[in-house]
Amino acid sequence: MEPRFDLYASTVGQKLVKHLNSAVKAAEGAGLPASLPNLVLLRASQINGCGFCTDMHYKDAVHEGEDPVRLNLVAAWREATVFTAAERAALALAEEATRIADAQTGIAADVWLAARQAFTDDELAGLVGLIAVINAYNRLNVVAGSPAGSYEPGQFA
Repeated sequence: MEPRFDLYASTVGQKLVKHLNSAVKAAEGAGLPASLPNLVLLRASQINGCGFCTDMHYKDAVHEGEDPVRLNLVAAWREATVFTAAERAALALAEEATRIADAQTGIAADVWLAARQAFTDDELAGLVGLIAVINAYNRLNVVAGSPAGSYEPGQFA
């Protein structure tokens, strides 16, 4: 599959990526548990149908030592027994924030309360930032038609 547009070859696309990556760096300093970001990034990418990001975050997570069984269950996290309470709170928040227009209230009160109880203010700020950035990346890649499957961990380091 060929991309419909090579966004990252354009000067503006490169600037967008640079600034999005700066936001990711800030979020990475929030003190979240090491396994959590890839779970959230993977789930939002699955919801948004972004094959490029789904491929990337699955492979990055495995490369960082995550159990493939847990990654395979991210799409069915509610029925899975392999996630902690904090991971469940983060996945619920990621789902609702990704589907923000699908609910009358945006983020349900119980989902927000679970996230507030599981994370410090800095961790929550980092989590919200990661969710916002992955949704932006998903949209960039889906619109550009970025193909999935060829990502190698560390490729963009």
